[in-house]
Amino acid sequence: MEYQHIRFEVRDGVGEVTLNRPDRLNAYTTLMGRELGDAFRVCDERDDVRAVIVTGAGRGFCAGADLEGGGRIFAQNAGDGEGAVPPAVPPWRVRKPIIAAINGPAVGVGATLPLQWDIRIAAERARIGFVFVRRGLTPEAISTWTLPRLIGMSRAAELLYTGRILGAQEALAYGIVGRVVPDDELLPTVRSLAREIATETAPVAVALTKRLLWHMAGEASPDRAHALDTEVFRWTTQQADGREGIRSFLEKRPARWTMRPSTDLPDLETFR
Repeated sequence: MEYQHIRFEVRDGVGEVTLNRPDRLNAYTTLMGRELGDAFRVCDERDDVRAVIVTGAGRGFCAGADLEGGGRIFAQNAGDGEGAVPPAVPPWRVRKPIIAAINGPAVGVGATLPLQWDIRIAAERARIGFVFVRRGLTPEAISTWTLPRLIGMSRAAELLYTGRILGAQEALAYGIVGRVVPDDELLPTVRSLAREIATETAPVAVALTKRLLWHMAGEASPDRAHALDTEVFRWTTQQADGREGIRSFLEKRPARWTMRPSTDLPDLETFR
């Protein structure tokens, strides 16, 4: 697929996606949503991609839906029967960690989409806002599910009911982002984290850990949670990468992982 509204490249085991409409502060379009979903699909399928970064071109991350044309984007999505343009592979099912490098304003869908990803790091100039009620809309992109689980019901209600825009440090205090770094250190910091995942960890173990985290967000019973994570852990101890991880540690050498997410990742249902 040729991309028009994003850029995508893979280097050093990391897929890097750049929202690429800088003249519009990377305002979200239906096409951008499809392209982003396709890039996630490619990263999910390629075993040489171990982590994914998403950032914005220019001085913004994503200024929300492109409202030029009086909200035509919403009519287009409704006409396609797609709502918020779900990706080919939902981010929580992508077998690689997705890291948001929030380099500037992130409002509306620019704030809700990163909640579907795994790690969020913001530059000091970032501004984050769930502004939907100020536009006569309700929050989308499952943010009424993700945000309360991330920061708690009361804090989520405050932000979603007011549509107030937060500075980067406020977003950190609320728990929306995990770190705030100086503007010029954002991409080096995020790339270093992604490379650490790509070079220091076992790919199937990371993919399984991601699946467990997302599954446990909806697991109400500690007994079922305990049973599942015990079975998954026991399974990893009997696999080639589990044995290699222990052997390489004892022999004080880099591990040589042989298992691949595309072929060796079990479904959690197999442990029930």
